[in-house]
Amino acid sequence: MNMKKLAAALALSAIFVAAAHAQVTVKAIKAGRLVDVAAGTVLKDQLIVITGERITAVGPASSTNVPAGAEVIDLSAQTVLPGLIDMHVHLTDDPMQQGYSALGISDVRSALHGVKAARLTLDAGFTTVRNVGASGFGDVALRDAINDGDIPGPRMRTAGYAIGIQGGHCDNNLLPAEYKVKGPGVADGPWEARAKVREMAKYGADVIKMCASGGVLSKGDEPGAQQYTLEEMKAIVEEAHKLGRRVAAHAHGASSIRDAILAGVDSVEHASMIDDEGIKLARDKGTWLVMDIYNDDFILQEGEKAGMLPEAIEKERAVGQLQRDNFKKAVKGGAKIAFGTDAGVYPHGDNARQFFYMTKYGMTPMQAIQAATIHAADLLGWKDRVGSLAAGKYADIIAVDGDPAADAALLTKVRFVMKGGVVVRR
Repeated sequence: MNMKKLAAALALSAIFVAAAHAQVTVKAIKAGRLVDVAAGTVLKDQLIVITGERITAVGPASSTNVPAGAEVIDLSAQTVLPGLIDMHVHLTDDPMQQGYSALGISDVRSALHGVKAARLTLDAGFTTVRNVGASGFGDVALRDAINDGDIPGPRMRTAGYAIGIQGGHCDNNLLPAEYKVKGPGVADGPWEARAKVREMAKYGADVIKMCASGGVLSKGDEPGAQQYTLEEMKAIVEEAHKLGRRVAAHAHGASSIRDAILAGVDSVEHASMIDDEGIKLARDKGTWLVMDIYNDDFILQEGEKAGMLPEAIEKERAVGQLQRDNFKKAVKGGAKIAFGTDAGVYPHGDNARQFFYMTKYGMTPMQAIQAATIHAADLLGWKDRVGSLAAGKYADIIAVDGDPAADAALLTKVRFVMKGGVVVRR
C-alpha cells in the first residue's frame, strides 16, 4: 500500500515538474525603429510582444501593453528587423579546404565543421538558411541536431546531395579514371534523375538541388555550358514537385537558365550569364533568381590560399563582374530576386557583406533587406512563419545600430539576435 502511495506521489510530482517546465515565457521588446519589410517602411517606437517562440503582438509602444511579468528587452536605441535568410549556403563546407585539399575531408569532419558554421551564421543574424548541397547528408544531420536543441544554429532547409550529370559540376572530377569515382548525386537520363530525386527525399532532403550547367569551382567544365537537357530537368522538377519539394537549379549559362525556367524550377542559382530573354522569362514565369554577387571578392583575393584550382580562379575572373552587371539588369528588368551568397565558398558569418554589392548594383537598401527577409521566406515556402515581424510568426529578430534602410551594409554589424524567442546574442 505504501509503495502505491509512493508511486502516486512520484507521478504527481512528475506532473508538477512537467507543468513547470512547460511554462511559457513572455518577453517584450522595445524597438526604437522597426523595419516593416512587408510595407517597405521604418516605424518608430514599436513594441513586440513574444509568447514562447512566437510573436503575439506588434504595435506602437504608446498603444501596445507590456504584459504583466514580461521580461522587457530595451532596444530603443537600435533598429529591429526580422531575422535574415540566406537562400544559398553550404554550412558543412570549409572555405579554406578547396580543390584537391577537400579530398582529405571526410563526410563526418564536414558535418562537424557545419556545427561551427551554423553558430557563426546565427550570430551574424541569419536565423534561417537553405543549404543547397552537402556530402554524406551532413546538412540533414545538422538540421536535425539544431531542431532537437543539441546545438545552436539557424533554421535549415536542406538538399542532401546536389544532382547532376556524370563529369559535370556536381560530380567529383578530381581523381583519375583508375579510381572509378563518381559523385553520389550523379544521375543521367530522365528516369535515373527521377530516382535520384526520390533518394534525396527518402534521406531527408527538403529541397532538390540540380546542376543545369557547368560551374566555377569544379574541374573540367565551363560555367556557360549546359549539362542537363530540358527533358531531364523537366523530369527532376516534376518528380520533386510531386513529392512536395521545391527545386533550385545551379545555372550559369544563358541556355541552361532558359531551360531550367521552362522546366519549372522554383529558383535559378548564380544566373551569371543570364540574358534579356532569361530575365523576361524569369519575370513572366515568377521564377526566383538567387545571385551570389559578393563571393567574387574572396575567390580572387583568397582563392589560391584556400586551395582553389587555378582554372577555377580563371573562370571566376571571366564571370564575376559579368554576374554583377547582370544582377543590375535583372533588378531593372523586374525579376524576383532572393538573397543568397554561396556561403562556404567564403567564410561563414560574412553573409551580410553581400548587401553592399546588392545596393551598388541596382537595389535600394529596402529592396536588399526584403530580398533577405520576406522575399526569401516566400521562395522558401515559409512566408507564414519567418521573414517579417508579425503576430503568429516565429520570434526571429535582430537589431543593429543606425538605419539599415538607409545603408544596408550596417547589417554586417548585428548587435542582437533572437531565434524562436530565445536571445542567442546580445
